[in-house]
Amino acid sequence: MRVIATGLLVAMALVFLLAGHFQHYHPAIGYVRAFAEAAMVGGLADWFAVTALFRHPLGLPIPHTAIIPRNKDRIGETLAAFLRDNFLIPSVIARRMRGVDVAGAAGRFLANPAPEGRLREGASRLLADMLESLDQERLGGMVKSAISARLQALEISPLLGKTLEAAMTDERHVPILDAMVTWAGRTLDANEDVIRKMVHTRANLLLRLAGLDEKLAEGIIDGLRKLTIDMAIDEKHPFRAKAEEALAILAWDMQHDPAMRAKVEGWKAEVIANPAVGEWVGGLWENSRAGLLKAARDPQAALAGRFGEALKQLGETLQSDARLNAALNQFARRTAAGAAATYGGGIVKLVSETVRGWNAETVTLRLEGAVGRDLQYIRINGTLVGGLVGLALHAIDVLA
Repeated sequence: MRVIATGLLVAMALVFLLAGHFQHYHPAIGYVRAFAEAAMVGGLADWFAVTALFRHPLGLPIPHTAIIPRNKDRIGETLAAFLRDNFLIPSVIARRMRGVDVAGAAGRFLANPAPEGRLREGASRLLADMLESLDQERLGGMVKSAISARLQALEISPLLGKTLEAAMTDERHVPILDAMVTWAGRTLDANEDVIRKMVHTRANLLLRLAGLDEKLAEGIIDGLRKLTIDMAIDEKHPFRAKAEEALAILAWDMQHDPAMRAKVEGWKAEVIANPAVGEWVGGLWENSRAGLLKAARDPQAALAGRFGEALKQLGETLQSDARLNAALNQFARRTAAGAAATYGGGIVKLVSETVRGWNAETVTLRLEGAVGRDLQYIRINGTLVGGLVGLALHAIDVLA
């Protein structure tokens, strides 16, 4: 468009010269000359105005020209302030988000995913490429370090205590006690010979000569067996009551006793430091990574199994459950508003500093490339409108 606008201006100049040379041949040529003269003036004026926005016309340091390069810092600050005052306000974002049904859109997509499409294929290929390009060993180390750090920061003693207390309140600890009693009975049956040998070893010579050590061992075994049977049958057995009391004390200590909490934290630290746990976490990451890669390479197959059915059911639930839909939309609004409140200042600063960091030539070229075509239309319109005004004035002058 710049070539057309400049060519039109040059054409008007040639027409003006030719009309001036041949004006005496016919009175109508005067109209042509007037049109070309005014068009040339209008075109030159608009060329100067458009050029002055981006640079000095003809390289001359005329005041109030090269407006954009001289004010690029102020432009960046103004643009950043515009974003801050009109877009990055939490209340504005929350108000805009009220009309956006994020949960409904997600539900419709999950319930009826497109069987194929460039969006899904591109996203899947991008995810697979990203996973494969990442340093497997380094990323695995980062994942293990992050998990270990989270576990170290989590105080599990109160959590375990509350869990045990809740289990006892709902009597979900009873199967555990039953299993412990059953285990004790089986252990006793499997170690009868060990008990007899211990009694025989500890008995004195008189008891062994009289054969009382065997009777004593049998009595101990029978008594322990009867105890385990009674505890298994009678839920009100005193020993079971003592065990429940001990569990209740343990639950309280894990929540409130500093010494017990410190002891549990020490056990946790030992478990985390165990190399076997590190290998288990590493294997967990590798399995997760392999599963993500498999799903990314073949999303259709991944969505065809139980995982796909679960996603479809989730999508249907998001569409049918009004309370869940409202809760998710509220969460999306709060997340967007929170992000604006937290990162809005950083975004504004980024825009301002980015524009400030550009050199004047970069700003000029980018803005001129964005609006240059429309500005050339201004030059063309100025040339034509100027010519029409000159033609009208010449006609008035002739008629007068």
